[in-house]
Amino acid sequence: MGLFGTLAALLTVTALFAYANHRTVRLPTTIGVMLIALLTSLALLALHGVGIDLDVPARRLLQGIDFDETLLQGMLSFLLFAGALHVDLGDLAEHKGTIAVLATFGVVISTAVIGGLTFLAAGALGLDLRLIDALLFGALISPTDPIAVMGLLSTMGVPRSLETKIAGESLFNDGVGVVVFLILLELARGTEPVTAGDVALLFAQEAGGGALFGAVAGYVAYRMLRSIDDYKVEVLVTLALVTGGYALAGALHLSAPIAIVVAGLLIGNQGRAFAMSDLTRDRLDVFWELIDEVLNAVLFVLIGLEILVITFAPSAVVLALLAVPIALLGRSVGVFVPLAGLRPFGLRQEAGVKRVLVWGGLRGGISVALALSLPPGPVRETLLVATYAVVVFSIVVQGLTVPRLVRHVLQTGPPRDLDPLDEDSGPPAVA
Repeated sequence: MGLFGTLAALLTVTALFAYANHRTVRLPTTIGVMLIALLTSLALLALHGVGIDLDVPARRLLQGIDFDETLLQGMLSFLLFAGALHVDLGDLAEHKGTIAVLATFGVVISTAVIGGLTFLAAGALGLDLRLIDALLFGALISPTDPIAVMGLLSTMGVPRSLETKIAGESLFNDGVGVVVFLILLELARGTEPVTAGDVALLFAQEAGGGALFGAVAGYVAYRMLRSIDDYKVEVLVTLALVTGGYALAGALHLSAPIAIVVAGLLIGNQGRAFAMSDLTRDRLDVFWELIDEVLNAVLFVLIGLEILVITFAPSAVVLALLAVPIALLGRSVGVFVPLAGLRPFGLRQEAGVKRVLVWGGLRGGISVALALSLPPGPVRETLLVATYAVVVFSIVVQGLTVPRLVRHVLQTGPPRDLDPLDEDSGPPAVA
């Protein structure tokens, strides 16, 4: 099947699943289409088990798609820019401490906890998994997926402060997570010795260089937008920024996700305020909202169908079931420990906020794409099954229950009359 045929099949299936979701269960679109795709995949596998091979066309479709290339080198740039476009820089700056520690220290701590526990669990099950392989799993599963998270937030109506913290963390920690993953992958290959200095230099180059590149590219696009008033050309400028900027950042060995997030924040704030007419702003918002919705739906259909091409060995399935609580524990430690470190600086963290951050930290397509990018072999298959289990649990179970948790936190209220969803509140006033 050629590129057009593959695209046509994907869009047709996605449209049918979205229609079925809207007409029946009416779940949030991303969750609904993924759940229908997953149930469809399971039904096809069941039919295959009794000799009815209706799954063959779907397998051919999926085998013709490089998930890693499609997401990390294609869809991700559009989805990150669309998400960053609507994040307020003022709100982001107000909660910069929380976002910074969660997106950096939180990812590193979670990687270590998940990697260590996965290594112990694999050893108990008799699986041949090295510690570095388990740490790779920790790195790819630790970042919360901005695509999954922001798709959920758009349907929840959560307070602005909490939305900023969750969205801000998810936009940046995927870039940090990819950098940590690449460092560990280099260590796993073991072709050349890697020193602490090499790790620090690579991190600075990827993360810091990516942020600087994004700021420069975003500023150039901002100046271009400010010099004209034609929404059609201005939409093209933002498209060039997203595609060209992402490709060039990758070619320069900089973090392309971080670059696009920074560029999107600049265009969404400075560009929206000073470089666009009301007509351009409205048209640009509608364009990127549609891009976001369509690509999100396609991505989650792909995740639901991916089960058709994954090999499920019995021991790997047991590890996958253990990976779900391990990932939740790693996320908990990666949230509670860094936020506890902010207390000496006068920042208060309420337990309700931390519970929402833990349970609302969804994993999605980025984790699956990173798992698929591992070198072929038994380790890749084992980690892919574990990744898939965590992602499906995260999107379906956590995604459907986070709104209830948020409502519970709002209804119960915090002690000492603090805002239940404002963890940066200072100490209560003394009468």
